[in-house]
Amino acid sequence: MGLIRSLAANLTRVRQRAARNQQQVGATAPAHSLPHGQFMSNNGNNARRCLSLQMMTSRRRSARRTDGVDKNVWVEFTQLAAEYKVVNLGQGFPDFSPPPFIQEAFCKAVSGGPTMHQYTRAFGHPPLVKSLAKFFSGIVGHEIDALEDILVTVGAYQALFCAFQALVDEGDEVIIVEPFFDCYQPMVAMAGGKAVYVPLRPSGAVLSSGDWVLSAEELASKITARTKAIVINTPNNPIGKVYKTEELQMIADLCIKHDLLCISDEVYEWLTYDGAKHVKIASLPGMWERTVTVGSAGKTFSATGWKVGWAMGSGQVIKHMKTIHQNTVYHCATAAQEAVGHGFEREHKLFGSPESYFQQLPATLQQKRTKLAACLESVGLQPVMPEGGYFMIADISSVSDPEHRKEFDNYIRFCFVKDSTLDAAEEILRKWSQEQ
Repeated sequence: MGLIRSLAANLTRVRQRAARNQQQVGATAPAHSLPHGQFMSNNGNNARRCLSLQMMTSRRRSARRTDGVDKNVWVEFTQLAAEYKVVNLGQGFPDFSPPPFIQEAFCKAVSGGPTMHQYTRAFGHPPLVKSLAKFFSGIVGHEIDALEDILVTVGAYQALFCAFQALVDEGDEVIIVEPFFDCYQPMVAMAGGKAVYVPLRPSGAVLSSGDWVLSAEELASKITARTKAIVINTPNNPIGKVYKTEELQMIADLCIKHDLLCISDEVYEWLTYDGAKHVKIASLPGMWERTVTVGSAGKTFSATGWKVGWAMGSGQVIKHMKTIHQNTVYHCATAAQEAVGHGFEREHKLFGSPESYFQQLPATLQQKRTKLAACLESVGLQPVMPEGGYFMIADISSVSDPEHRKEFDNYIRFCFVKDSTLDAAEEILRKWSQEQ
């Protein structure tokens, strides 16, 4: 009955509009001069159009894969920071410039003639993939094929997207070690997979990110016949944990035993402190063939806005990610890739020396880490010293509601990769402490 009433109402509105239109045109087409059948036919067509429009508006517009993934903490956070004009220590990007040598390489690329402004190879600018292959072959202990084993992406974010889209099928389970970077779960969901979580747990007093450990028994218990991959992030965001070789070996043993893939997010690989050493899980025996290693020029050279990332692994795995890439983004900015290639060439020559940016940047950031920790301690918070990365978490139990005592509810994350922003935050916390 509701549909009939709606149709009748639509017919009434059509007749009313028709009458008004004919009054406006006057003698050119008086209503009584039209054949009765034509009048009804036109009204019938209009009614059908209205009914069709009504049915279209009731049809689902969005694909179901977008259900539950429409919210993003950083979209909300950015809006709040802008609205309230606060000092933003939440988001992970430097407030200082990249090193002069990489800026100069970018400027040179931009002024390097027409080819730098046009498309380059879809899967990675040849000079860049050759530099990456040369640089990382010795680190992973495997001769990397520049053209087969590397995919250059629009930031590490797109590398992760391509990995999940290419390798996770409907119904596959993907084990994610938590706490984790917020995009892993929605990307798994959009690929049709199911995220399964295994937490890092504190062992005793939590003074360092190294005090958070992954239980081998708990991880093994989550593996089922549907498990496709394990996702790790080392150094970890947000805790700053740098996985030790024995921890990575435990994960590798499970991957090999159950024929699983490993997606290893290593964007902070050069940012380790207090003597912690980053180890690539792909370098362990039997893991090159089943690991996708994700890297970031933004984090490597403090140029997050350039959005140059990569995925590295066996060509037999990377080729599937190339299929996703060529049918979505297809291509990354040529000039930025050219500059990053020059950056890696320089670092290859200086690797391990005091002049290497990969030595200088973590030394600088370690000082900023110490400064933020002291600042947080001065207002009664308990920082957990990170072994690597951009971030520090702090226990806010002393100033938070005592009802919040879940696994991570009493921790908040701060980014210490800042200059003037860190100074401003220190001043705000100092004033707040004095008012208490």
